Amino acid sequence: MSCNSEKEDVILATAFDYTLYQSDIKGIVPAGTSKTDSISIIKNYIDNWIKQKIILQKADKNLNSDQKNFEQQLEDYKNSLIIYSYETKLINQLLDTNISNDEIEKYYNNNADNFQLKDNIIKVNYVKLDINSPLKAKFKNMVFSKKDDNDEKSQLIDLATKHAVNFFLDDDSWLLFDDLLKEIPIETYDQEAYLKSNRTIESKDENFYYLIHIKDFKIRETTSPISFEKDNIRNIIINKRKLELIEKMQKEAYDQAVKNNDFKIY
Repeated sequence: MSCNSEKEDVILATAFDYTLYQSDIKGIVPAGTSKTDSISIIKNYIDNWIKQKIILQKADKNLNSDQKNFEQQLEDYKNSLIIYSYETKLINQLLDTNISNDEIEKYYNNNADNFQLKDNIIKVNYVKLDINSPLKAKFKNMVFSKKDDNDEKSQLIDLATKHAVNFFLDDDSWLLFDDLLKEIPIETYDQEAYLKSNRTIESKDENFYYLIHIKDFKIRETTSPISFEKDNIRNIIINKRKLELIEKMQKEAYDQAVKNNDFKIY
């Protein structure tokens, strides 16, 4: 074989003004593939390539009158993608994501009217036991206890860890009441009235026994507590910092271009 022929690429297919070369399909067949399967993979690739070019040609022909606008859209998309990639890189390098509790509290106090509950929320102690559990009475006394005793709470958590099917015993966290209702066999058509008249709930079904002590609740359309909004506020502050960082970058770039006489307006 001559040196010139070694440099020539083998043509596998053509469609309109497009050409598929052997070098274009390099690597599409995994190592160790049988000859029969290799031929099938290559044939499918060529068939799909031809179909794509046929549709592309038809689309290009029918969109010919809109070609200028289409090219402008592609250019706009390319520019937007470049700018977005640069801004993302800038944010990853320079954005301060540390948000103090003081910042969260300040933002909450200044924007309290914006934090209205869309759902009812509760602070709850909840234990789910096997229906035949011999510890039902013990759990009931501990879950429904009115004592604010850290040692007793630790004992309850330890007991629930060992013997409960499921439990939630965090006095400080707010939960959606709807999420609790997914766990227990209770039907209520007026959640607000139910919460106002039920603080300790004992329920059961065919397989499980449930103990629910509602410690506190907030009704929808009232002001949401700050502890429930912390993550939301943190994200708001971070997004605000992102916008400020991008605006600063844009201003600095513009000011530098003015200083260097990099543009003119005619």
